[in-house]
Amino acid sequence: MPDRLSLTVVLPTYNEKDSIAACITAFEAMAEVDEVLVVNNNAAAGTSEEVAKTGAREVHESRQGYGAAIQRGLREARTDLVAVCEPDGTFDPADLRKLLAFMPECGFVVGSRTVAEFIWDGANMGWFLKWGNWGVAKWVEVLYNTTSLSDVGCTFRVMTRAHADHLLKHSTLDGSAYGLEMLLLTAKSSTKMVQVPVNYHPRVGESSVTGELRKTIPLGMEMFTMTARKRFTYPKKEPRVQASSSSSS
Repeated sequence: MPDRLSLTVVLPTYNEKDSIAACITAFEAMAEVDEVLVVNNNAAAGTSEEVAKTGAREVHESRQGYGAAIQRGLREARTDLVAVCEPDGTFDPADLRKLLAFMPECGFVVGSRTVAEFIWDGANMGWFLKWGNWGVAKWVEVLYNTTSLSDVGCTFRVMTRAHADHLLKHSTLDGSAYGLEMLLLTAKSSTKMVQVPVNYHPRVGESSVTGELRKTIPLGMEMFTMTARKRFTYPKKEPRVQASSSSSS
């Protein structure tokens, strides 16, 4: 048995053919990572060929949507810890160590892209996106009386196996709003959660969600209303999910 907790990095992919191989390679080079798992969510032609150049395991999820892909990844992972990240070049794989520093004391650690010092030139973090995410984050803080949050849209996260199972038990969304649902379910579960600033780089290619303002505004409004609605419809707060998790192997 290794002294450290085992870790799978889940990478959902739809339109990241040009960046996914480099992302996988960077994670595979980290001693903390035991497996990189790619969830092919009806991805662009040629994506599987790029994945095959690496040591990653690839599974296919036909249900379209970020939530469907992440949930498939959480079900497939068999390690003590599960990280999720997008392979579009926006995140620095080395920042995984920042998140792992709080494991397993916290059951769910999420990055924040809204700290100015960590936003790189050319990154898709304009005024509306930055303060919109910050506003929803504070709305979550108030309604759920949870930890300090500054970004609800950061998709670089790490969780324990126990908390991944908890999320799978209560998840209801398959689309892009699932990232927020994960936060809300965590706030209701009593799992210890903390947010950590991470580097945010320009994306390789165009985002299917936040690349255009006409798509971002409706998504932001959906997040505000969803946060309020789910406050009263999610299961009542449960006993704290255990932060530590022992491997079944």
